[in-house]
Amino acid sequence: MNSTRNLPQMLLGQARDILLISLLALGAVCCLLLALGISPADIASTLATGAVGSWLKFNHVLTVWVPLLLCCCGLLFTFRAGLWNIGIEGQVILGAIGTTLLLRADSLGLPPSLLIGLALCAGFISGGLWGGFAGLLKNRGGVNEIFGGLGLNFVAQGFILWLILGPWKREGIASMSGTDLFARELWMYTPPGWRVAPASIVIAICAFLVTWYILSRTRFGLRVKAVGANPAAAPLYSIRPDRTGLAAMILGGGIAGIAGGLQVTCVYHRLLPPISSGYGYLALLVVMLANYKAGPVPIICLLFAALAAGSIQLPITLQLDSSLSGVIQGACVVAALLVYGWRKSRKGGA
Repeated sequence: MNSTRNLPQMLLGQARDILLISLLALGAVCCLLLALGISPADIASTLATGAVGSWLKFNHVLTVWVPLLLCCCGLLFTFRAGLWNIGIEGQVILGAIGTTLLLRADSLGLPPSLLIGLALCAGFISGGLWGGFAGLLKNRGGVNEIFGGLGLNFVAQGFILWLILGPWKREGIASMSGTDLFARELWMYTPPGWRVAPASIVIAICAFLVTWYILSRTRFGLRVKAVGANPAAAPLYSIRPDRTGLAAMILGGGIAGIAGGLQVTCVYHRLLPPISSGYGYLALLVVMLANYKAGPVPIICLLFAALAAGSIQLPITLQLDSSLSGVIQGACVVAALLVYGWRKSRKGGA
C-alpha cells in the first residue's frame, strides 16, 4: 500500500530528473555546436529526417532498438546485483556463434521455424555460459568482473575471427566479410518493405516485460536487489551473494546472447566479425542514463537508436562526421550522472 501511494510521487520525481537531464545535455551540446559555428537546428532536423523521415528509415531505428533493448535487459540483472557486466559484448558474440552453430547443422532435418527457435535457444545458452564464466572468475578466482569481462570480450572476438577465417570460412576463400549466407528458409520472416523481423520486436518486448517482472515481482528479484544493495548483510537473510550474482550474470549473458542470435537470423543472415555492432557498450550508457531502473529503458533505447540511425545522414547532408551522435549520447549520460549524483548527495545531507 505504501509503495502504491508513493508511486505518483516517484513518477513525478523521475520525470523531473529526465527533464533536467535533457535540458543540461541539450544546453551543453548546443553551446558546443554554436562555438564550432554549426546550427543546432540543422543538426536536429538532419537527425530527425535520418531516423523517421520514411518507413524504411524508421525500420533501421527498430533494427538497432531490438538488440539494444535486449542488451539493456541483460544489464539490468547484473547492475541490480551490483555487478558491472562489461563482458556483455562477448556474450552477444557468443550468442551469435551458438545460433550459427545450430543453423549450420543441416543434418538435423528439422522444420526451418523450429530450427530458428532452437538456434535462438542455443544463443541464449552460449551467452549465458559466457556470462557465467565471468561470474565464476569473480567467485572462484577473485577476478573483478570488469577486468574479467574485458578479457573475455577479447577472447570472444578472437574466437569469432578464428571461426570465420577457419572452420566456417566461405567456400574457396577465407574472408573478413563473414561466413556464407544461410539458406533463405533460415532467415527470420521479414515482410516486404520492412528491414526488421516483426518476431524480433515481439521477442525484445517480451524479454523486457519478463525482466521487469522478475526484478520487481519475484523472490529472485528481491534477492538480487538485496545483494546489490548490501552484499555483506545479504547472508543474514540466508542469501548467498556469490550464487545470486552468478545467476544474474548467467541470465544477463543469456539475454545478450539472444541479441546476438537475432543479429544472425534477422539482420545479417550470416556470422560477421563485428556482429555485436557495439550494442553492449551502448547499452551500458542507456542503463546508466535510466539510473539502473527498468521503466525508462525502452524509451531511452529508442532515442539512442534514433540517434544512431539518424547520424548516417550527417556526412551526406551537412558534411559532418556521424560520430556526433556519440557526443550527444555521451552528454546525456554525463548529465544523468550529475543529476543523479546531486540527488543522492541531497538525500545524504538530509
